[in-house]
Amino acid sequence: MLDLPPLARFGDRLATGLLDVTSDPAALDSAGFWAVGADFEGRLTCARFAEVRTAPVPAPVPGRWRGPVAGDWASSLDRAAYTAAVRRIRAHIAVGEVYQANLCRVLSAPVPPDADVDALTALLARGNPAPYGGTVRLPRHGVEIATASPELFLRRTGRIVESGPIKGTGRTEADLLDKDHAENVMIVDLVRNDLGRVCATGTVTVPDLCAVEKHPGLVHLVSTVRGRLRTGAGWPELLAAAFPPGSVTGAPKPSALEIIAALEPVPRGPYCGAVGWVDADRGTGELAVGIRTFWIDRAEGLLRFGTGAGITWGSDPEREWRETELKASRLLAVASGTYEVDGSGEALTT
Repeated sequence: MLDLPPLARFGDRLATGLLDVTSDPAALDSAGFWAVGADFEGRLTCARFAEVRTAPVPAPVPGRWRGPVAGDWASSLDRAAYTAAVRRIRAHIAVGEVYQANLCRVLSAPVPPDADVDALTALLARGNPAPYGGTVRLPRHGVEIATASPELFLRRTGRIVESGPIKGTGRTEADLLDKDHAENVMIVDLVRNDLGRVCATGTVTVPDLCAVEKHPGLVHLVSTVRGRLRTGAGWPELLAAAFPPGSVTGAPKPSALEIIAALEPVPRGPYCGAVGWVDADRGTGELAVGIRTFWIDRAEGLLRFGTGAGITWGSDPEREWRETELKASRLLAVASGTYEVDGSGEALTT
């Protein structure tokens, strides 16, 4: 493995000069600029950096990223297992145990020991630009993440907090179904309840419901939930109330988490967790949901990537499988070097 220096990159913010690392969320209310990575299962890594400067994501350097061979990706759930699990969730819904549950699978492929997630981020920024794209590279702390997340988990500006749950995915707006809208509304209610646990009474609102957003190769339904933190509440209370993100769990959240644990054979890790930054000096921060996210597992020599879909009573198992493929296909092609774009952003090969 290369001795890669720690860094964090979020859009045009580049943080270098690692000062310290902690798992205590109270640090995010102390001082300094922090990069944050949280596994779905709850492991939190907060890294404080000495220097933050404006630096655009560099152009990809040919040969700097040597990704997996396209045919080497293996899935934690194959098509038969995934569609069977969808049917199991529908059975849980039928008896009233849950209204919706997110079902995910983790894809893995061998990666060279000199793989650098920041080089992958450079490719993703060109081949799959995303509003919350970035890198958290902390090799000595077991965190090496490259994300092209389109989804806001938590944004904080002073006492105001905001979440942007995504539910509903299609190739075009015409592909979105009534099921997608119903699913989005269910998750908005969940996020409202989560934020309501830590926000002042009467301040939680929904400024946007089921807005259509276009992203590379697909569209999403996105809503906005906003509130004002109550006096005395900070990042520890906010994360305790809202994590893991409701859009990648289900409703009710405790029941959905039990079903996920029973049906998914491997941990999600950084996938469906949170990744982003907090500027404690300014009282601001922006954490994305860890979707469209790659991470390196050095112990296994693997690059991993997760994909999933929200399952409701109206779900068709085959359609949900195809949704997981749609979400993954472009990004896996970027990571494996089989997807290119020209200077205008148009696809050359897929």
